[in-house]
Amino acid sequence: MIGEHRYAVQSVWTGNRGTGTSGYRDYDRSVTIAVDGKPQLEASADRPFRGDREKWNPEDLLMAALSECHLLSYLHACVEAGVVVTSYRDEATGTMILDGRGGGAFREVVLRPRVTVADPSMIDAAVAAHAQANAWCFIANSVNFPVRHEAEVLVG
Repeated sequence: MIGEHRYAVQSVWTGNRGTGTSGYRDYDRSVTIAVDGKPQLEASADRPFRGDREKWNPEDLLMAALSECHLLSYLHACVEAGVVVTSYRDEATGTMILDGRGGGAFREVVLRPRVTVADPSMIDAAVAAHAQANAWCFIANSVNFPVRHEAEVLVG
């Protein structure tokens, strides 16, 4: 599966209250994000940046991309290692630092997957599969900050 893959997304600002961006407080941060053939996603800025807390924001989407990419890469790594995963739940957190000049960056993201495997003999391989998943995760390999893992593996 070597090769180039292209992705397309449409982001449409829907927050014009009638006067456009005539002032910082004069417009809404609402955005509709669309990918052909998929449900639209209603998004906004994060609440501290005058956004709507009930909509997805770019920081949420980045965290979701990192968490889901690791999950999917991990499941693949487990299949390759002969580990049967019966449950996976991640409680990820991220830290973003503002630079005081209007910008900022994420400092780190910590993924906290709680994984259940079918048999106690699979625990060591299940723990090791997180390293392989990190190496395979396209999103984690695309960011310029650390993505750490604090995984827990249970038998169920």
